[in-house]
Amino acid sequence: MSFKDNEVKDILDKYKNKIKKSDKFEELDINPDFSTEYTIFREHYISKKLSIYEKLCNKFESVIRVRPKDAEYKKLEESIKFTHLNITPIGAASFGALSGALIVILGILVGIFSFFFGNIPQEEIYSALFLPLIIALAGLIVVKPITNIPRRIAASYRLKASNQMVLCILYIVMYMRHTSNLEHAIKFAASHIQEPLSLDLRKIFWDVETDKFTNIKESLDNYLENWRPYNLEFSNSFHLIVSSLYEPNEDRRLTLLDKALDVILNGTYERMLHYAHDLKNPIQMLHMLGVVLPILSLIMFPLIGTFLGGSIKWWHIFILYDMILPITIFIFGVNLLNKRPTGYGESFLGFKTKNPFSTAFSVCIILLFIGLLPITLHVISTNFDFKFGPFGNFLDYICENNTCYGPYGVGAVLISLFIPIGLALGLGIYYRTKTKELIKIRNDTIKLEAEFSGSLFQLGNRIGDGIPSELAFDKVAENMKGTPTGDFFNIVSHNINNLGMGIEEAIFNLKNGAILNYPSPLIESSMEVLVESSKKGPYVVSNSLISISNYVNQIHSINERLKDILEEIISGMKSMTNFLAPIIAGIVVGMASLIVSIIGRLTSLIPETGPEEGLANFGGADTISALVNIKEVVPGYYFQIVIGVYIVEVIYILSVLLSGIENGPDKIGKEYLIGKNMFTGTLLYVLVAFLFIIIFNALVVVIMQGFVI
Repeated sequence: MSFKDNEVKDILDKYKNKIKKSDKFEELDINPDFSTEYTIFREHYISKKLSIYEKLCNKFESVIRVRPKDAEYKKLEESIKFTHLNITPIGAASFGALSGALIVILGILVGIFSFFFGNIPQEEIYSALFLPLIIALAGLIVVKPITNIPRRIAASYRLKASNQMVLCILYIVMYMRHTSNLEHAIKFAASHIQEPLSLDLRKIFWDVETDKFTNIKESLDNYLENWRPYNLEFSNSFHLIVSSLYEPNEDRRLTLLDKALDVILNGTYERMLHYAHDLKNPIQMLHMLGVVLPILSLIMFPLIGTFLGGSIKWWHIFILYDMILPITIFIFGVNLLNKRPTGYGESFLGFKTKNPFSTAFSVCIILLFIGLLPITLHVISTNFDFKFGPFGNFLDYICENNTCYGPYGVGAVLISLFIPIGLALGLGIYYRTKTKELIKIRNDTIKLEAEFSGSLFQLGNRIGDGIPSELAFDKVAENMKGTPTGDFFNIVSHNINNLGMGIEEAIFNLKNGAILNYPSPLIESSMEVLVESSKKGPYVVSNSLISISNYVNQIHSINERLKDILEEIISGMKSMTNFLAPIIAGIVVGMASLIVSIIGRLTSLIPETGPEEGLANFGGADTISALVNIKEVVPGYYFQIVIGVYIVEVIYILSVLLSGIENGPDKIGKEYLIGKNMFTGTLLYVLVAFLFIIIFNALVVVIMQGFVI
């Protein structure tokens, strides 16, 4: 290399270093932090380990290749590409087909084993084949759902991403009002919204970095094409933002930015309006066919068991009500959530909390052990029992020819209530303890965000009147004294006046910064806009803050209107979860216990009195004994367990749906609501069931005393 070349290189290096140290570094679009975005994206998608599902799909594809129909193939291919799964449509179809076939084979093997090696009595042969038949049918039914797993993952992905779209457009518009730079605006939004949309924005940069596209606009256009069929407003808003880059007139540029936010806000409102109207009938169907009618139909099972000669066993009801029905309700509910349009998701910077799993698990195990005592005590000692006052034997097992039936006792039914209590308290303690502090912080933050727009407007006006930003914080803090917003500005003012910090450090200092006590991306991004725009003068700061205030007010207004639209549906679901379903189930348990008690007492009276005595008025004893044989009735103990577990599952599912419909994919709100409803709904069910079991069985005692005179 010649002396002249060395001299030129030295000069270039010298000015490169000067540029990096200057404030113009951001303007030249050579921000070294962009490499961090690529690293984050690579860690999440490019270098991630294959999930179990992906491994199974690839493994099953190597065993047998099942190609779906062309239309199905395209849909699967689109979903796989959208969610970045490392599989093929053939792999997904192969996994679905082989999984279903294996389940069918399992059902056939269970049936063969039961028939040839189970020593099943002739009268119970049909009952024994029930489980193999259910397994085989399940294998045929699950082929389609398993094949469509990529589509469900894509739907869930879109739901989570769409819930952040309003905030995404808001942050981009906020940034571009003071700096018309699309790359920096997208990066600003990516750093303040949640996954998965933030990762999608990083991928836009990644595609440019890997030379898939030559510039950010081409990469963005390609990304928006994927969203056009599902969320046209998001795509149109982004195109308006891009159009603002080519406007030479500043007023026209700002108008286009405002229009971009209006488009997605109005589109969100209209889509949610249609969604709320379309949701009424499915929710009513879910309540009636998934909750009310199944619970009410359970009343008939004790009688059906006697009419069918004992063919109906408790585990038949368990499979139907605690496995098949909840899965069906959950899938139906998830499909409703996947149709939910974009909304305004509550942003929240979460904290790590202690894991209450060990405490919740211990409580659950102890209560389940108590609930299983009737079975445990009978296994330990077949003859163990004692009188439970006028209700008869506490456990009341009936043993004949080394075969025992039961327990039919009222005491056993009451003890079984500990099983739903154990499950509910375990889940309730886990979720409530896990989210107790988080929900408090989030609620305080939401309250702060609700006030923040007015405070920003005041701050913007103060700065626009010529008051320095440092003094403006103090003035606004004084006016807002006693409010969360006033406390926030007071901390900023204290850091400036007493600790000698600048505005940026007073807000974002890692040790004493005001933002540490208010974990809100909306507040954080607003303050970052203030810091960035302050470099361009007080006029730009004032306009930026006033605009942000207006934007936040618009979003808040739309969000309240959306909640008002959904209020009728949400209130109905809340009453069903916390009131109607538990009470109906509790009454059904009491009535079933009454039926079992009546059948048990009639059965016990027949050999004691004979047809000429106590039962003469009710027909022949032989006829009655043929109809009401207690040994063929599902014991009230197992019956209550089935209903109790079903109620816990229903409360869980309805809580998930309620949170999803109201707030979208809000993990903290969902877990808090599950914990809350587990306590209220299940405890109400247990209380109602306990009262009606006692009341109805007391009536049986009084009535049956008149039969034997």
